[in-house]
Amino acid sequence: MATIRIHTTQNVTLEYEVASIGDRIVATLIDYLILLAWGGLWTALFFALVAGYKGGSRTTDWSSASGIIAIIVMVIIVAPYVFYFLLSEILFNGQTLGKKARDLRVVRLDGTAPRVGDYLLRWLLRLVDFGFGGGLVAVVAIAASGKGQRLGDMAAGTSVISQRHQPTMLADLPSPAALAGYQPVFAQAADLSDHDIALLRQLLSRSIKQGNYVLLKETSTKIKQLLGVHTDLPDEVFLQTVLRDHTYLAAQG
Repeated sequence: MATIRIHTTQNVTLEYEVASIGDRIVATLIDYLILLAWGGLWTALFFALVAGYKGGSRTTDWSSASGIIAIIVMVIIVAPYVFYFLLSEILFNGQTLGKKARDLRVVRLDGTAPRVGDYLLRWLLRLVDFGFGGGLVAVVAIAASGKGQRLGDMAAGTSVISQRHQPTMLADLPSPAALAGYQPVFAQAADLSDHDIALLRQLLSRSIKQGNYVLLKETSTKIKQLLGVHTDLPDEVFLQTVLRDHTYLAAQG
């Protein structure tokens, strides 16, 4: 499986597994099935309203009412189809419902969090990536790029990674002796007490094993508040880095 290495502004190198073409195709199909189901639901509702009006004894001008209803239904159906991918990735931190189902996420290659402009570029170039040959352009670009990038990703400086395989587990953290020459990223990690570190290890281990990203996010947010730091590192990588920094700094002190 292909991987990409991202060197962050905190001098941390992250290695991610690039999402396979198959996973991305399945994720896209799931998204389009959701959109088809949404459109089918409102289409059925529209015809039900038509049947209700025609079957009832109403004095309302049906031609006028049906035109208004048809316009409303078309907006309800078309708007999500047009803006679904853009809004989903903005609101769900680089994921659509299809990507969530396949554990995929959009990331930037410079290690920072994707911005709205990045998602907008990916969305605008969907017309090129998927508008010709039923997505053939996107498939060829992903296969040729070596970094899992379609044209939209190349323009935005992003890629799509698989989160199915987690990075180094907590038990594999190096010993103080193995960290000789290590450069701490967060010097504030030295301020954490033994109790804080023990609790952090427990929560991080539990969230990884259970795939509990809510717990992972809450733990990361709490540690950031305790240390008074701001970082764009993914939650798990941030917490692993804090533990590694604390191990090193405690050994030096």
